Amino acid sequence: MPPPTSSTGRAPLPRVEETSAGGLILDQCSTDASAALIARRDRHGRLLWLLPKGHVEAGETTEQAAVREVSEETGLTGSVLGRLGTIDFWFVAGGARIHKTVHHFLLLRSVGSLSDSDIEVDAVAWVPLAKVAERLAYADERRLLDEVPLVLATTA
Repeated sequence: MPPPTSSTGRAPLPRVEETSAGGLILDQCSTDASAALIARRDRHGRLLWLLPKGHVEAGETTEQAAVREVSEETGLTGSVLGRLGTIDFWFVAGGARIHKTVHHFLLLRSVGSLSDSDIEVDAVAWVPLAKVAERLAYADERRLLDEVPLVLATTA
């Protein structure tokens, strides 16, 4: 039996589910804090500022993956203060239609200094929390910032 086809007459792309985690790491537990952001170049060479994130490895919780990925991409290790939210989106890569779910957390730095040594990162920077929304490239990541004061209030 031939494979199913779409309305275009082509076989539909296989669907892949991916889960990632990351977050916003602060230098202090305050609304006056600075946050570490990463930047990557898009296919047009533009520098886009983002929250650090990456794939959840086998056996990891999303919180553990967030701490690991933030550390790998920023050079900073921290502890999770709380959940900021989840973003999910679709894209096509490698001949598959990928549904990605990214869990974001608020972290507080415990050790480390900024580093862009990760091959996937073009730049890292401390940005005052009040300016993070202006810097972030994507609206869905900017919306997560609404949760920061709520998470900080629960840690006070």
